[in-house]
Amino acid sequence: MRPNLLILGGTSEATALARTVAEAGLSGVYSLAGRVDRPLRQPLPMRTGGFGGAEGLAGFLRDHQISHLVDATHPFAAQMSRNACLAAAETGVPLVALTRPAWTPQPGDRWTHVDSIAGAVAALDRPMARIMLAVGRMHLADFAPNPQHFYLLRLVDPPVGALPFPDAEVIVSRGPFAEAEDTALMQAHHIDIIVSKNSGGTGAYAKIAAARRLGLPVIMIDRPSVPDRHEVTTADAVLDWLAHTGADLGV
Repeated sequence: MRPNLLILGGTSEATALARTVAEAGLSGVYSLAGRVDRPLRQPLPMRTGGFGGAEGLAGFLRDHQISHLVDATHPFAAQMSRNACLAAAETGVPLVALTRPAWTPQPGDRWTHVDSIAGAVAALDRPMARIMLAVGRMHLADFAPNPQHFYLLRLVDPPVGALPFPDAEVIVSRGPFAEAEDTALMQAHHIDIIVSKNSGGTGAYAKIAAARRLGLPVIMIDRPSVPDRHEVTTADAVLDWLAHTGADLGV
């Protein structure tokens, strides 16, 4: 059986997988949620937008004769990962997750762990500070209850509408970033605290390393829970998984 993949993407790992799949001459569709205005072009056919929950995803798998499902979404796209598990179970389509290992504290790190965006908002209920807020533009409004702070925002796309706090600076830029660059950025803006999701991977780690170098505290938002599923960490491991499911890779 020649595989026909659906890759739930939006990460650098998903882009690497799309390139590997295309170079191997395999068929597949690369799906994006549509939250980024200028997505990177992929070497596979692309679709953008939601599926309509687990049932809609199951329908897509059937309608497009998808043979294998790869969840390569962001570690915080928990609902999409839950839907993928449900849809795979309903249709019998094999599922694998291409995941990034989570960051772990290193000597010199000053992390305060919180379990959600709401936990990070609560942790900022304190006197004024200068915050590097690295949570993405979808969650900016959640921090409106703490308008006393200065917020440094680095976003892939400009924010939509007015910012929910009065004192902020927006930098529109796409990673990966370098530790020296982020160290200089934090020093230039006199940052006191970093708020970050535990995204894992290397592309966004520079701010964590820079915070360690500068001795700055980090409010670290832990990953949401997702159902148990088979997980791998590299594009090549996805191809190995395909082979073990009986897929014909043409090699």
